[in-house]
Formats: sequence, structure tokens, C-alpha cells
Amino acid sequence: MARKIIIDTDPGQDDAVALLLALASPEDFDVLGIVAVAGNVSLAQNAHNALKIVELSGRTEIAVYAGCERPLRRHLVTAEHVHGDTGLNGPGLPEPKLALRPQHGVDFIIETLLAHEPGTVTLCTLGPLTNIAMALIKAPAIASRVAQIVMMGGAYFEVGNITPAAEFNIYVDPEAADVVLRSGIPIVMAPLDLTHMILTTYERLEAIDAVGNRTSRAVAQMLAFSERFDLMKYGTKGAPLHDPCVIAYLLQPDLFEGRHINVTVETASELTMGMTVADYWGITDRPKNVLFLRSGNADGFYDLLVERLARLP
Repeated sequence: MARKIIIDTDPGQDDAVALLLALASPEDFDVLGIVAVAGNVSLAQNAHNALKIVELSGRTEIAVYAGCERPLRRHLVTAEHVHGDTGLNGPGLPEPKLALRPQHGVDFIIETLLAHEPGTVTLCTLGPLTNIAMALIKAPAIASRVAQIVMMGGAYFEVGNITPAAEFNIYVDPEAADVVLRSGIPIVMAPLDLTHMILTTYERLEAIDAVGNRTSRAVAQMLAFSERFDLMKYGTKGAPLHDPCVIAYLLQPDLFEGRHINVTVETASELTMGMTVADYWGITDRPKNVLFLRSGNADGFYDLLVERLARLP
């Protein structure tokens, strides 16, 4: 039976690839809806980008909602320096004909979780955790109904990518991350420690482009654009591909290895704001709240991605 999921996202080239991987897998996922959040760029632009990606996939029956336009307590920090002014620079995707659903994304999340049997809906979070935290604050009863949260966010051994100490998704709204990490919901975290192993090398981008359909060509163009920043920054042979690790984990968990540990987030120190403190060695007696993915099979990941992209228009 297909797993029921809600995808919360701030597209973002890597978010777009994650969405396409999920939408190419209807036998695995019943996508109940996609909810945009402010992050890589503004909420309005992220929601617009989500509509473009849904249309690119051909899965135009999928509902897209707009959620929160700013973090719980902070001014929004965005990442146009990585993703371009649209958040989705690279391919020239047409303006979407689809429209956003009128309901607020947070209310959609709450109503959907309450309407389904407990433990049957998984939340896939690809951006800041504002929408999920707001839903938990507004309707605390939903915490016991979520099957699990699989999130791209955080780092420990790789430390930070937006500050020396913090990963972008957590840094943008650390208070939201704190709410989610304390919620008691089972959490799987795909941190930079994992995603920095899943590199878009030249050969892998060539393999994606060689699929030859409209979607794969767009993906190759997106990643060629967004990787330029990381190639200069890290000096590696390819750029990390972050968000699709969430979807790939749900499709093929055996591609990944991790450890069940405690993770907390810094919300008080401006120096280390948004840092995810991972008790990887079990030094404290804090409860283990996260399956922290430490490594992954990059070749297997890209084989899966190419196979699924070939299914799309």
C-alpha cells in the first residue's frame, strides 16, 4: 500500500528534485498535498515554484498550499545567493496554470492529520520547520497522529552551511525546530553529514540529462545552476544534493545508515544559533528522539533517482 505523505517544502532546486522523486513514485506514495514555507526565497515565490514543479511532473491532481510567510520569532533569512533570485534558477519552466488551494497550509496539515487514522501519515520536511511547529502549537493533539517526520536539516560533524555552526533549514527557524524536536514524534534526520556524501558529480548529471525527457533535462539544468555555489565553496567534485535524501530514505532505507540519538537545537546563543547538537556518542541521558542518518550509498541513490525520473514526462 502506498505510504500517505505530506511534503512541506521551500523549492529550491534540490527541493524540486525531491518533489519529482516522490511524484514519480505513485505506487510508493499517496501525496496528500504539498505545502510551501518561507525559506530559500519568499513564501509566495516558493509556492509559485511548487506549482511549476507539479506541472512539470504531470501530476496536476496534487494540491499545493501556502503556509507561513516568516519564522515563528525571527526575520526571514533567504538563500538567493545559492538558488538564484527565483529560487529555481536554471531551467526556463513555464508559468503554472495550476492555482494554490485557498486553505492555509498549516490548517491543511492539521485537518489532514485529524482526518486520517493515527500513525498513517508521514510528514516529509524539506525546508524550515515553521509550518510543522505552528501546526503543533495550534493543535497539539496531532503529535500523536503523525507516523513519523523525515526531515532534511541539521548537521553535526559537517557543522554549518549558512553560519559556521548551523545548517540553513534549522537556522532559518530554530524555535520551530525546537518545537518539532521536543514533540515526541518519531523523527528521521537527513543532515549535512549525509547529504555531503550524495554529490552531483559531472558523470551523475550527465546520466540524469541522458534520460532525455523534459523533466530530466530540467533537473540537470537546475542542478548545474545550484551546484556552482557549492563547488566554489567546498572544492569537491560535485555539490551535495540535500532534500531528495528524505524521499530516497522512504523509498530505499537500506541505502542509508544512522544511529538513534538525542538531537537538540540551540535557540539562545547568537554565535551558534540553529546548531543541532547531536549526542552521537551517548554522553548525556537525554531521550533518543532522532534517527540521525550519518552516511549513504551515493551510487545507489543516483541509480534510484535516474530510474524514477525516467517515468516522468
